[in-house]
Amino acid sequence: MKLKSFLSILLVAAFLSSCVDDKSKKQEEPAIAEPTEFNYNVEQFADIKILRYQIPGWDNLSLKQQKLVYYLTQAGLSGRDIMWDQNYRHNLKIRKALENVYTNYDGDKSSKDWSTFETYLKRVWFSNGIHHHYSNDKLKPEFSSDYLSQLLAATNTTLEGDAFDVIFNDADSKKVNQAKGVDNVALSAVNFYGPDVTNADVESFYKAKVSPNPDKPLSFGLNSQLVKENGALKERVYKSGGLYGSAIDEVVKWLELAKGVAENEAQENALGLLIDYYKTGDLQTWDDYNVAWTGATEGDIDYINSFIEVYNDPLGYRGSYETIVQINDFDMSQKMAVLSENAQWFEDNSPLMDEHKKKNVVGITYKVVSVAGEAGDASPSTPIGVNLPNANWIRKAVGSKSVSLGNITNAYNNASSSGRLKEFVHDKEELELEEKYGQLADKLHTALHEVIGHASGQLNPGVGETKETLKNYASTLEEGRADLVGLYYLYNSKLQELGLVEDWKSIGKAAYDGYIRNGLMTQLIRLNLGDDVEEAHMRNRQWVSAWAYEKGKADNVIEKVTRDGKTYFNINDYDKLHDLFGQLLRETQRIKSEGDYAAVEALVEGYGVKVDQAIHTEVLERNKQFPSAPYSGFVNPVLIPETNDAGEITAVKVTQPETFSGQMLDYSKHYNFLPEVN
Repeated sequence: MKLKSFLSILLVAAFLSSCVDDKSKKQEEPAIAEPTEFNYNVEQFADIKILRYQIPGWDNLSLKQQKLVYYLTQAGLSGRDIMWDQNYRHNLKIRKALENVYTNYDGDKSSKDWSTFETYLKRVWFSNGIHHHYSNDKLKPEFSSDYLSQLLAATNTTLEGDAFDVIFNDADSKKVNQAKGVDNVALSAVNFYGPDVTNADVESFYKAKVSPNPDKPLSFGLNSQLVKENGALKERVYKSGGLYGSAIDEVVKWLELAKGVAENEAQENALGLLIDYYKTGDLQTWDDYNVAWTGATEGDIDYINSFIEVYNDPLGYRGSYETIVQINDFDMSQKMAVLSENAQWFEDNSPLMDEHKKKNVVGITYKVVSVAGEAGDASPSTPIGVNLPNANWIRKAVGSKSVSLGNITNAYNNASSSGRLKEFVHDKEELELEEKYGQLADKLHTALHEVIGHASGQLNPGVGETKETLKNYASTLEEGRADLVGLYYLYNSKLQELGLVEDWKSIGKAAYDGYIRNGLMTQLIRLNLGDDVEEAHMRNRQWVSAWAYEKGKADNVIEKVTRDGKTYFNINDYDKLHDLFGQLLRETQRIKSEGDYAAVEALVEGYGVKVDQAIHTEVLERNKQFPSAPYSGFVNPVLIPETNDAGEITAVKVTQPETFSGQMLDYSKHYNFLPEVN
């Protein structure tokens, strides 16, 4: 599971391919910016702000470690196009045509039409396709089909048929459709399923799948596309020689090099199993890899790589390609390790029903890391925290790894301003709490969410995996449950007892203020007026906040205040809000443990989907004064290997890309390993 950032602007309140056989050829360097003082901001367009991040401690790594990081980042980027094709079947064809126009057009580039074309392409790059990275709505170009046809003709570029028409028509309007009462699979454009596959097809196909060991259920569907051939359902498995095989072979090539410079035997064995999994597509090997990877906790370098998170599947089976390469932040990891060391205390003292508590919380490791490179579903829009593996039985039997992406959070904080915060806080006291305690509160919430939240609780005997029992509500229920664990313990003296804070009540108040403010108001700037909430994390923040607001009305726990025509939400009783969060945590764990579909449907549909239109209209109007975009993402640092006359790497240099478009074009040139149609 991964924790996406809230509004990046509010995080101020928070915590190429060269041939392996020809090593003398260096990767081409894109234009590099070398400011004397690090510039986190790259550019802004539409609703997007592009940032940079640094890699602290890079020079402290040994050459062998630098090579390991380099090989792992190359492996990740080599599979980049997989994410594009997974997101939508026409994405690669559309991207390559638009990029050809962008690089070869020599006509008038001062016109409004060209400016809107350039913005559209940048939005497509940011979203890894033609659907918005967060709302899942199809991106709407502000230029005409006639203008695009002129650009295509002027650059001798071919884009025709459905791939051209879909840019402008209403087909495939939603990448992931989570609406109630519809065929979510049939109405989702995501390329995990054939165009004629339905909800019923998916459910019946996987109902017939039986794991060899029912206590260790395999992640059926995680690494495949489900299609119909001659009326029969069939999986197209992602593997060498299978679907996406040409890109996977490049990933494997770099993973083999990484395995050769592994820091220790456990890390080497895990990489070997990941390679075997990519070669075979065998889900038992995937589980074996996750067990080995979870246990490989020594060393300075770690990584996430494969088909992992299932948010983009409306039914929660199929994993999106994702990679993050990480370097341990020893100082912060040591400070925060106290959470994992006390995980059993948190479990024992939670408000869960006794039968839903784990009697022996095992194997949780927590680290603050510095990202060295990301690709696929983690880039350009990145999580700020990750907890893996996702399989419930591995979490229970072996444990999990939790990380907070420290340099990403740092970049958000350094690139943001406080203007929007001041507009939406209720009073001076709330602002002062946020400014003094907000960053630490958000760091701790991320840690508690990932380390304690996702690792807590257990399913009742005989209850199936949540993707089977809770279906399209599984992801938002799990993220909300983990958020509630964090919220419950953020307002607890245990944090001060453990030495993590100096004033636990102020930390908790700042956290509660920020969560309610965001869940009921500020996150709405990400939605168009009239839209329902569909993204899993946005839904969970709204249903948690709206449930607490409604259940606390009798005691005026959270007060809706109108002043000078503006709405605010003010918390009057933090103790009672803490109790309400505990009650909701208990209920969400019950829903998960028992697989209660009716209850999760009522919770999410009742509190997390529909938006108060008057509030939404007001929020959008109040937000117009702020030029900063509501979404942020990143370009990656560029790792350039330096070689001697024998072609051996002697150093790896870290540089920064100057422009977003430069990096995107560089990636398309050097990591283009898939055909347009797969």
